[in-house]
Amino acid sequence: MIRIRAIETRDVDHVIQLSQIPGMFNLPPDREALLERIDRSVRSFQGSITELAETKYTFVAEDTETGAILGTSMVAGQHGTEDSPHFYFQVGREERFSSAIGTGFIHGTLLLGYDVDGPTEIGALVVDPVARDRPDRIGRQLSFARFQYIATQRDRFRDQVIAELLPPLNRRGLSPLWEAIGRRFTNMDYWEADRLCAQNKDFIFDLFPNGKIYTTFLPAEARNSIGKVGEYTQPVFHILNRIGFKYADQVDPFDGGPHLWAQTDEIEPVRQTSRYTYGAVPEDAPKVDGLVHRADPSQLYASYSASVRLSPDGNLAFFDPEAQDDLEEAMKLSRGDSLFFTPYFSMEA
Repeated sequence: MIRIRAIETRDVDHVIQLSQIPGMFNLPPDREALLERIDRSVRSFQGSITELAETKYTFVAEDTETGAILGTSMVAGQHGTEDSPHFYFQVGREERFSSAIGTGFIHGTLLLGYDVDGPTEIGALVVDPVARDRPDRIGRQLSFARFQYIATQRDRFRDQVIAELLPPLNRRGLSPLWEAIGRRFTNMDYWEADRLCAQNKDFIFDLFPNGKIYTTFLPAEARNSIGKVGEYTQPVFHILNRIGFKYADQVDPFDGGPHLWAQTDEIEPVRQTSRYTYGAVPEDAPKVDGLVHRADPSQLYASYSASVRLSPDGNLAFFDPEAQDDLEEAMKLSRGDSLFFTPYFSMEA
């Protein structure tokens, strides 16, 4: 059984292993940095951090039989403040025509922008390669758990959500856009600049070009990576599109990965998360797949993937009697307990 839960300090060694995955920029491959991230997450879930922009919630997928951590995901309460702006390249196009010679061109452009009153951000979705083809679809569970948590703790999050997705990397595991722009203007490698961003973003204002960048002058590899997603990010891209996220012609100024935006209350799993009572349900009620979370404020977040039956009067029952016994034990669940259920996809179609 897979349990999606709030990260704990004891998970650090497992998460370090995940950070070693080649090309994985979502997790810093540094024990002290990871311990700081875990501590912030613990305090965020506990509610001891009052500043929205300081909260970061990290989720892990735990194999309850082996104790192994098979993946992570994250939600940041707010991404973009006066002290730490949200930076992006606005992707545009410029048409030029010369009547004198009867020739015209359409040029792609990039223009640095920033936001100091930013949205909630989801990210750091990492799944161990050995677990990516499992039938229980751990990546989907990790992704939807974030939206379930947002729905059940709505006042902790903004009215918009952004997802910054990883672009294709070159054969050396590097970002072609960073090599073409970032390195030339900062004289730093990607990881060095990324670590510096966590402490101070002033160098972006100071060193990045503040006018239009014509993509015509970039190498083809960099030009073709703008707004694209990498092979392992494709499934995430398609899920986010399906549940309400849209590309807004904005990309990460470091690697060119696309930024997807959504109105928080219009995201399907947020909108369709509802509270139910664990109880009797007619056997002819339709079966629905999704995440079940016990509504117990004394416990930190934990959810399980399950097939359930939902009744019009607000009751929920597990579809599989064998799974029911396991879930009752894992969730310490009794009839009459309150549950949150998040369907994986719309129940209205």
